[in-house]
Amino acid sequence: MVSRIVNLFETKAKHILIGYTVAGYPSLKGSMDVIKAMVNGGVDMLEIGIPFSDPIADGPTIQRASHTALNNGMTPTLALELCENVRKEFDIPLSIMTYSNIPYRIGYDKFVKRAYEAGVDGLIIPDLDLEEAPKLKELLSKNDMNIILLVSPNTSKERIKVISNIATGFIYLVSVYGTTGARKTFEDYTRDAIVKVKRYSKLPLAVGFGISNTEHVRFMLEAGADAVIVGSAFIDAIDKGNVEDFTKELKRACYS
Repeated sequence: MVSRIVNLFETKAKHILIGYTVAGYPSLKGSMDVIKAMVNGGVDMLEIGIPFSDPIADGPTIQRASHTALNNGMTPTLALELCENVRKEFDIPLSIMTYSNIPYRIGYDKFVKRAYEAGVDGLIIPDLDLEEAPKLKELLSKNDMNIILLVSPNTSKERIKVISNIATGFIYLVSVYGTTGARKTFEDYTRDAIVKVKRYSKLPLAVGFGISNTEHVRFMLEAGADAVIVGSAFIDAIDKGNVEDFTKELKRACYS
């Protein structure tokens, strides 16, 4: 069975917009409203973050949203229930991003089974040990889910090849050194990293971290990325109350 993620890249190929939001932000009920606005605005794929108390890969914006979500009472169980509600309403590809402590504590078998039942298509764990990835890949494959692995601008070509042989769905390129968070500009090393990953990986490439406006979207796609992932800027849009309009703006940039 081909996952929704694989099918999206096979049928659409490029110009894919992936939108990230934190489950439970700005509120438990408000999460679904945010997701509806993102889908109505044109995102091609959703990435839902399960809030964690120590989100080491995330910058201040997503950390703040995660802490708010936790204070709102969001839990992994409720986050997967949110995914289930999304699946009931939309057929859009859906991945979840979390940290290894959460599925480890629940039990990887149980966590993956529940995620599959909730309609999740892929799993992103930024702090996953690469040596543990093949075991998780096998578990996810049995449930028709993708394991999405990250690379960075300084990842060697040898390691890119190793990661590409394990990952399924797409490769997630961290565009900058450091954590997530909106940026004003990107450096040449980001463009070079996109070119390098495309050279040594046959998987589709999605670029995330720091992308916050239409100029950034065009920069990544023109450099050769197949998709862009926008996170912190969506949290800002939630705060401003303009999620759907912001999504439409980003979507237009995918084709301009």
